[in-house]
Amino acid sequence: MFKENYNVIGVMSGTSLDGVDLAYINFEKKEHWSFKILFSETVPYTTDWVNKLKNGFYLNENELISLNESYTGLLATIILEFIEKYSLVKIDAICSHGHTILHQPENGFTLQIGNLPKLGSLLNYPIVCDFRVQDVLLGGQGAPLVPIGDQLLFSNYDYCLNLGGFSNISFEYYGKRIAYDISPVNTVLNYYVNQLGLDYDDKGKIAKSGLLDSNLFEKLNLISFYKEPFPKSLGMEFVHKCIFPIIENFSLPIETILRTFVEHIAFQIAQNCNNNSKTILITGGGAYHEFLIERIQYYLPNVLLVVPDNQLIEFKEALIFGFLGVLKLRNENNTLASVTGAAQDHCSGVIYNVN
Repeated sequence: MFKENYNVIGVMSGTSLDGVDLAYINFEKKEHWSFKILFSETVPYTTDWVNKLKNGFYLNENELISLNESYTGLLATIILEFIEKYSLVKIDAICSHGHTILHQPENGFTLQIGNLPKLGSLLNYPIVCDFRVQDVLLGGQGAPLVPIGDQLLFSNYDYCLNLGGFSNISFEYYGKRIAYDISPVNTVLNYYVNQLGLDYDDKGKIAKSGLLDSNLFEKLNLISFYKEPFPKSLGMEFVHKCIFPIIENFSLPIETILRTFVEHIAFQIAQNCNNNSKTILITGGGAYHEFLIERIQYYLPNVLLVVPDNQLIEFKEALIFGFLGVLKLRNENNTLASVTGAAQDHCSGVIYNVN
């Protein structure tokens, strides 16, 4: 007999390197699933950790093992401080995504650091983690994993669009949930804003001040990934290999790069949405980029773009990884083959129980 109520901590670190998102959530299962985010917080990375994670892409095997060990320790410290800060007592599980360093599903490989058994021994709570590896071994992309949560928790929206390090979208397609990555977002925007000495472009003001370079815009839109059928997913490898070389070839002012890349993001999102649909739920850090939202609306004039409250914008992924963990505890499918391209729907993740 399954429980009706679960209290879990969802933990997420995304490619935009904003920090570690933590959410303490109550999930309730009656006729349908419902949730309440009771406490939430983002713990920013130190500059040292931002650099370590940013450069993880270049490390050799031994260096990655060392990074994985130290990052697992960091995560444990952050989670314990969160538990202590909010005096959390009822915890059925800690459900952690870890941080993606390498993502090469075409080679049967993906690596999220911070998912070592050490996490369980350091925290002394049941841990559910490492959600992507099994899917890749089953021939899937290992991403995106959020759509099962979109389907079961946010079914009242036609599309669920996340604007994080990358944009990804989820929707019903001929009776099945599908989802895939669309394009880079903050992985590129923040990279260039950082060169101005800023962490991010507040509300997109700098991008809005720039000029649209039509040649760069056209060149970006010709990238072959955008023509590929789903399922498909993106990692930092794509940004380094396909995006940065094109942009750098143009020798443009940063304001122009930002303006043009925002247009590129909005255009690609519109190519993947039906302008006759009713609603799109927009979450992720990019939801605060007012100029980007404005450009998406330009390309989708008939669609209601729903930007929810700050808590859901910032913690939807932590919420859903908490939910994936609950489904794993119940031994229910939490990964959809229609989304990832795996051989079958399956119950993904690893459980470390308290000894």
